[in-house]
Amino acid sequence: MIEGMSVRKSRRGEVEPFYAMELMKFANIKSAEGADVISLCLGQPSDGAPAPVLEAAARALASGSALGYTDASGLLELREQIASHYLAYYGVEVDPERVQVTTGSSAGFTAVILAAFDAGDEVVMTRPGYPAYRNVLAAHGCHVIEIDCGPESGFQPTIEMLEALPVAPAGLVVASPSNPTGTIIAPEQLAAIAAWCEDHGTLLISDEIYHGISFGAPTASVLQSSQNHVAVGSFSKYYCMTGWRIGWLIVPDELARRVELLLGNLNLSTPTLSQIAAIEAFSAEAKPELDAHVAKYRRNRDLVLSRLPDLGVTGFVVPDGAFYVYPDVSHLTDDSLAWCLKVLDETAVTLTPGIDFAPVIAGRTSTTDGSRFIRISTAGASEEIEEAFDRLVAWV
Repeated sequence: MIEGMSVRKSRRGEVEPFYAMELMKFANIKSAEGADVISLCLGQPSDGAPAPVLEAAARALASGSALGYTDASGLLELREQIASHYLAYYGVEVDPERVQVTTGSSAGFTAVILAAFDAGDEVVMTRPGYPAYRNVLAAHGCHVIEIDCGPESGFQPTIEMLEALPVAPAGLVVASPSNPTGTIIAPEQLAAIAAWCEDHGTLLISDEIYHGISFGAPTASVLQSSQNHVAVGSFSKYYCMTGWRIGWLIVPDELARRVELLLGNLNLSTPTLSQIAAIEAFSAEAKPELDAHVAKYRRNRDLVLSRLPDLGVTGFVVPDGAFYVYPDVSHLTDDSLAWCLKVLDETAVTLTPGIDFAPVIAGRTSTTDGSRFIRISTAGASEEIEEAFDRLVAWV
């Protein structure tokens, strides 16, 4: 580099860290140094893909096939399988042409915001909410508006909150079950939100990647209410295929070609081996194995809830699904990031600071501020969770 020359940097790159990933990075360093790290920070299953998926991948590799690019939208057989899933699970008919297979739901979300929103458009999301949505929207020039959704509304938006917005936004992002709270939007509430969005010209993006992981409450798809919105799905969570990097979108007809063109330019195609294997994720043989994992997540949720009082924690909403608990730890800290870093350093337990999901805003105080919350993942082994809490209780 020429001495004194300054490398060009865009404002798009000035996004906040995804602190769960930062904590994982620090934990990996600590583990490499010999520490017995227990990770309760990442939202990924500790179990691998179900047997039929692994067998399909093995067959594909053994066949000697080149495993070249697929259509940008994905293998037709997989898109048809996803469409069949919507008919069987939700009673909704979906044209496979509206199904877009993506490199994880994250790549799908990026394609949707590029296809639907222009720089400067206002997009609303919940607070607390998944940080990558906020950061990616901001990086693409959207004006992100966060609405406070506290425990009294189950950390989910209401029509009253939407009506209180000064103007109708271009987009609204909801997640059910939610990350980080695990709460579910009731079907009638999701239908009302979808109707409000249609009436106000707002594109609703429904993050449904944790569907399949619920503990009794029904998980509705936005497509049961309207075909004019976007459903986001993933093989990462219920199907235990996180590292396979494969998800999907169901988009309105008007967006299908736009998203396809963007995916073709951004990614060319989703990994072919993952697509071939994912077809078997919907098989009847895979379901018992996957549902056994869900039963474990429920036991782990109950375990965490039973241990939180040992830390003096009384403020939490019981999760309806996913694999997280999001407790209020304001009696222990007013700086969740510093606290989680100290916990990692002194106990080798990783937790996710709440500021990932509800950053502190200068000059404003809110009961949803992430400085007073942490997220605990319940996706791991029960024995590790028990050991982690033993360490935390002794440390506190």
